[in-house]
Amino acid sequence: MTTTAASVLLPSVNWGGTEITRLIIGGNQIRGFSHLSVELDEEMRDHHTVDNTVAAWFRAEECGLNTMQSRGDAVIFERLRAYRERGGTMQWICQTAGEHPDPFENIREIADYDPIAIFHHGSISDRLWQEGTFDQVEDRLKAMRDTGAMVGIAAHMPEILQYVEGQGWDVDFYMTCFYNIAKASQRELVAAGAQNAEPFDDEDRDVICEFIQQTEKPCIAYKILGASRKCSSPESVREAFQFALDRIKPNDVVNVGMFQKHSDQLAMNAGIVRELG
Repeated sequence: MTTTAASVLLPSVNWGGTEITRLIIGGNQIRGFSHLSVELDEEMRDHHTVDNTVAAWFRAEECGLNTMQSRGDAVIFERLRAYRERGGTMQWICQTAGEHPDPFENIREIADYDPIAIFHHGSISDRLWQEGTFDQVEDRLKAMRDTGAMVGIAAHMPEILQYVEGQGWDVDFYMTCFYNIAKASQRELVAAGAQNAEPFDDEDRDVICEFIQQTEKPCIAYKILGASRKCSSPESVREAFQFALDRIKPNDVVNVGMFQKHSDQLAMNAGIVRELG
């Protein structure tokens, strides 16, 4: 399987000599992390066979994307091997797998697949911060640096990124979530009985966008569609993209997970970014 010769690259930014399209495709859908419901989680996992995942990545190429993001675990490694064996060319940005018993071994495993960047899992950043043990993350970032890939850190809590910035930790970029879903405790989420109890408050977007504007380092803005909560119509999707692109820096990008089962979300979202830049 190959991309169409007619595909034209989306608007791009340059990160230290690496060209990255302003829209990259995320990986939560592949592993069934909808942040909406258990039913949708299962549907996403069932759909994302090796063939369907690889097809989505090739469709991303056809739509002008040159970079994808997903987590570093055995399921993703299997799909990544298949994609590359079939001629896939997109660059890979990898999130560490938070459930791995040895984060340093996980980083070494990820490095074997030649990512252009590795970043620390956002939910693990949140948990360690809340436990008061966050400073151990700096050693994990140093291990990422040793691989030769670009180094980043994700968090849902803006204060974590503010801390990293203030301490001058050695990172190349930030993964900046538009919604602070860590505001609710795990106990509150369990009591509510559903993922859709996660807080998606629009005022969170202003807080993180202020950080994005203040840091000189490039950012990857994610959950700009509120894990589908901003997807009630094509107009609402476009409005969410417009909001994000108007508020991030010219050298920042947006990371959007796209589920191709029911509609060609890649083509729609790529068209929006091609128009808005």
